[in-house]
Amino acid sequence: MNYLELVFTLGEREDYQQDLLIDALGQQGFDTFEEMETGFKAYIPETDFNQQNVDTALADYQDMFQFSYEVNTIAQKNWNEEWERNFQPMQISDQVWIRATFHEPQPQFPYEIVIDPKMAFGTGHHETTTMMMELMLKADFKGKKVLDMGCGTGILAILAAKLGADDLTAIDYDPICYDSTIENSKLNHADHITALCGSKEVIPDTQYDMILANINRNILLDQMQRYAEVLKPEGEIYFSGFYETPDLDIIKEEAAKYQMNYVSHQKMKDWVAARFIKA
Repeated sequence: MNYLELVFTLGEREDYQQDLLIDALGQQGFDTFEEMETGFKAYIPETDFNQQNVDTALADYQDMFQFSYEVNTIAQKNWNEEWERNFQPMQISDQVWIRATFHEPQPQFPYEIVIDPKMAFGTGHHETTTMMMELMLKADFKGKKVLDMGCGTGILAILAAKLGADDLTAIDYDPICYDSTIENSKLNHADHITALCGSKEVIPDTQYDMILANINRNILLDQMQRYAEVLKPEGEIYFSGFYETPDLDIIKEEAAKYQMNYVSHQKMKDWVAARFIKA
């Protein structure tokens, strides 16, 4: 399968304006983004790209700031070369070292996660993934049953496993993410992660202690009721993939309908990660 690379060039702008474009593209099926000095690159499977839908989604921003884009085709065989050239290792809160298979290990970190990203989203570099991992490091996962929705590479489920969770389900609608989660789970010796391909309809009829949902606002709102059905009373749910304004208040209101109550959040640039507890 080929991917399309949309190269966005932006004029003078605020950081949040670029994030508006990225959020709109995420809702159109773009699953990977790479920032550049002049803008950013966005990637989507060629079969999922609809020019008219993308232009409609971006139309509201044409009068707010200047931007343009060009479309390139990337053959699947070249994708790994793209990632190896651009993917750099990173650390989270001096506790987690995230690297690819071609980077050197750093044994001084308590937790190391090896990710072979391929065409799946979720290497820890995006602000939402970073914040989710920071929140997770403050939580107690020992012996917990965990659901990771929109798992991408499986990075959050893998961290939960390393933090002591003993029963994990990781779900993504993208078959590439599904395959990537299985592969990365093996790389990290997290064999107790069960990967499923699909959306809310494949969430097992069981009860989870914790849910991790790093997707986008509209999908979170659509899946909220199902999250509440499978989250235990006093269970924790962590949301990210949206902005502080206006998204956080919308998420709070919808979650409250299902007795999932806001506790706290943190912000990085204009992105937010928030913690809720079910009554």
